[in-house]
Amino acid sequence: MPSVPSRFRGPVSRALACAGLLAGLLVVAPGCSGLGKYTWVNDYQEKPTESDAAYRIVPGDVLNVKVFGQEALTTRAKVREDGHISLTFLDDVEAAGHSPALLAQQIQTRLKDFINHPVVTVSLEEARPMSVTMLGEVANVGAHVLDPGATLLQALGAAGSFTDYAHRDRIFVLRRDDPAAEQPTRIRVRYEDIIRGEGRAAGFRLRPGDVVVVE
Repeated sequence: MPSVPSRFRGPVSRALACAGLLAGLLVVAPGCSGLGKYTWVNDYQEKPTESDAAYRIVPGDVLNVKVFGQEALTTRAKVREDGHISLTFLDDVEAAGHSPALLAQQIQTRLKDFINHPVVTVSLEEARPMSVTMLGEVANVGAHVLDPGATLLQALGAAGSFTDYAHRDRIFVLRRDDPAAEQPTRIRVRYEDIIRGEGRAAGFRLRPGDVVVVE
């Protein structure tokens, strides 16, 4: 192949080399910057959780059912997978899907066949453990059962160490804030911010159904 004429050497040749490098960067850039749409954790607008009055009982919850003046009927009951609890006199009572206050009213009504003027209260003693799915560059991918209100740091601890390919500044929490939306909200967190306690990262609490992805 003939050599490059001298008039193309020096500044011109360097310009051509830079142009070639730029072209290469343009080809690689989409793979490097294609992180999709996301919101940094400090900018994320937390949706309010359900109040106690609006809480709906689910299987796995532990309830405290108290009948005033009837200690023998006061009990601690775990909601079975079929959504029912077992109570003295009443046998099976449907609990799942009801608020604690509504369930108390229903139990109170049914106890009238056995007790004069029963007064019943139902409180949530222990919420069902939540399941969070961990995906990506972590040692233990899959669903992990965590205590209600667990932080992102606790979820990462449950998933084990990062792999050698993990980007610690690319931790995303996928959350269904709007069930009607086609895509979940993607909340981005840096691991360094978590361990340094900077911003909202360290105290960011997960919700049931969240998916955590480490890229």
